[in-house]
Amino acid sequence: MIRVLAAAGLAGAVVFAGPVAWADGDQPLFTFKDRRITESSGLAVSPTHENVYYTHNDSSAGPVFFAVGSNGRTRATFTLRGAAARDWEGMAASKDPQTGQGVLWFADIGDNFDGAWPDVSVYKVKEPTALRDATLPAVRYRFRYEDGGHNAEGVMVNPRTGRLYIVSKEFSGSVYAAPKQLRTDRVNVLRKVGSAPIMATDAAYAPDGSSFVIRTYFSATVYRAPGEQIARMSMPQLDQAESITYTPDGKALLTGSEGVGSPVYQVPLPDRVLRETAPKPAPTPTTRTSDAALVADAKTKEDAGVPPSTMALWLVAAVGATGIITFIARRTR
Repeated sequence: MIRVLAAAGLAGAVVFAGPVAWADGDQPLFTFKDRRITESSGLAVSPTHENVYYTHNDSSAGPVFFAVGSNGRTRATFTLRGAAARDWEGMAASKDPQTGQGVLWFADIGDNFDGAWPDVSVYKVKEPTALRDATLPAVRYRFRYEDGGHNAEGVMVNPRTGRLYIVSKEFSGSVYAAPKQLRTDRVNVLRKVGSAPIMATDAAYAPDGSSFVIRTYFSATVYRAPGEQIARMSMPQLDQAESITYTPDGKALLTGSEGVGSPVYQVPLPDRVLRETAPKPAPTPTTRTSDAALVADAKTKEDAGVPPSTMALWLVAAVGATGIITFIARRTR
């Protein structure tokens, strides 16, 4: 992949500008056209709007996120009411199992000093039903780690259980699980449930909950469960790999980078991963049960298949034998 980078008009930003030559099979799915998207740090696919993707900037950008179409153009901009953006580092999308409504989660979990903040926050927002600029109410959940402060950039939600997880960004990273029931009236405790690759920058659950992926600057690792690795995948070369999520069908990953005009790539999952995460067939009767049924059926057929003449012959033989035995017994008294 050959890219020519130009300096951005915004301080500290990177612009992906022409001329750009992409190797075969290395073409991005789209690039962000909105110059306000300077540090795309989180990425999620809309649970209810087809071909809509959500992203947000990193720190110092306000509690704002963007709905982007498959052509990379912004379709709507949303501001969260009652939220702050100290260091937004990731987002996730899920569905309310009772209503089917989309739910978006924004993780203000960056902590470059590994414990400078007494707690971190994740904001929960109902996905907008209309794609037009609006201000949305947010619910804030505060968290602290059971083993002290950590810098983190990955957040994901298990679609089967609704449980939220945070993945720390460290040389010895970890996966932390939030309580099953989140509380707004107190700080929720995050408990370590597994390890994470070095310097994890994002994470996401597969749409069916069968697995999850953790992104680093260099690769992505797919897990069946915390601590149960399936495969490690190479990723497209990016200047600063920041985000990852699944396509709606769960057969590929989407990954992005920071910078104005940054690309989003679609990376198919290897066949091995698809096989290992495919739904298992419905359980069938066990072999033992089937064998018992076959034996019983054979016995029934055997009994039912004895001719009447044979049964009469057996009866005559039994009566004759009984008479002979009785006669002998009387003579021997």
